[in-house]
Amino acid sequence: MTHALIGYPSLKLSVEIVLAMEKGGADFIELQIPFSDPLADGPTIMRASEKALEQGTKVRDAFYVANILKRKISTPLLLMAYYNTIFKCGIEKFCRKAKAAGVSGLIVPDMPLEEELREHFSRSARESNLCVIRVVAPVSTDERLRKNATAAQGFVYCSARQGITGAHQQLLPHVVSYLKKTRKFFKIPLAVGFGISKPEHLTKLSSSVDIVVVGSAIIDLINRSEEKTVPHRVAVFVRSLKEEC
Repeated sequence: MTHALIGYPSLKLSVEIVLAMEKGGADFIELQIPFSDPLADGPTIMRASEKALEQGTKVRDAFYVANILKRKISTPLLLMAYYNTIFKCGIEKFCRKAKAAGVSGLIVPDMPLEEELREHFSRSARESNLCVIRVVAPVSTDERLRKNATAAQGFVYCSARQGITGAHQQLLPHVVSYLKKTRKFFKIPLAVGFGISKPEHLTKLSSSVDIVVVGSAIIDLINRSEEKTVPHRVAVFVRSLKEEC
């Protein structure tokens, strides 16, 4: 699964980058709505998010981009957002618009299970036929994993490290054992993200998970590239990852 930030480096290029991701062989594509206080994101995605907001990217642009993409690609699209964005838009309205735009599921890292009784976010998503992807971390207790397993849909997103996103040269040594532990609680596929940046990481993780998520490494690549070369370089990079699967 690859990750693209709506509006970065531009709205037009966002579309071209996602098309390149599918060309490179991505099985799922995560579209992130930029937010001013992205608590789970490291410097790379944070700076990209700030730039997208400075350029005037709005929530409606995410639906606009998804609408364009649903007519051009067959790869499932997931929308990643922080809950304040969804709350401000209106929960039911946001879910309806996401579904109409061709989105298959939602990833909301700051929406804990306990808030469902008051916010009814998951219920609204289900009513719009959207999967809510639960997020767990290395510090999640057995009880926490068990609770998430009862509510999880589609797949579960396992963060490979506690803290924020960002490309890293080395995986933490506990990752494989953490994923094996998590697997015991979930009957649905496992995805792992946070810090994954090169083919060797996929080789090490391939026997432990079903989906590997790459985000910050792609934005780093975009930052190092001339604008006209971005789609091609993204496609080549994604293909190099895919070959390790």
